[in-house]
Amino acid sequence: MKKIVPHLRIESCKEEIEYYQKVFGGEIKNTQLSDGIEMFKGHEGKYIHAELHINEHCILYMADVFGKKTVQGSDLLLGPDLDSEEEITRIYDELAKDGEVQMELQDTFWGAKHAIVKDRNGISWELNFTK
Repeated sequence: MKKIVPHLRIESCKEEIEYYQKVFGGEIKNTQLSDGIEMFKGHEGKYIHAELHINEHCILYMADVFGKKTVQGSDLLLGPDLDSEEEITRIYDELAKDGEVQMELQDTFWGAKHAIVKDRNGISWELNFTK
């Protein structure tokens, strides 16, 4: 397996992909609205697909939720391996602002800075920067 691409089904996808772009940087690409697609009639303005390309190796796929309620953050933990102390601190601070810290940002016994934060959408992020 080369990589795992996380797929996030989320309410208000357009607003939330912009939030994640602010947190992680990158470029929003390949957005497709439900408009004009018969099977999505009644859901105009929602994304059926969007991608946040953080860099060439890190891509989040996202889409709106259609018709059913989701349980926020249901058993999903995403673990980006970060490039610097500055990056992990910036991302931690942004996620913690409107989220819930589950493990404070700290030095670990395995030689990394590490934290776990549940963001405002209930998605848990296991942040790691190996020193």
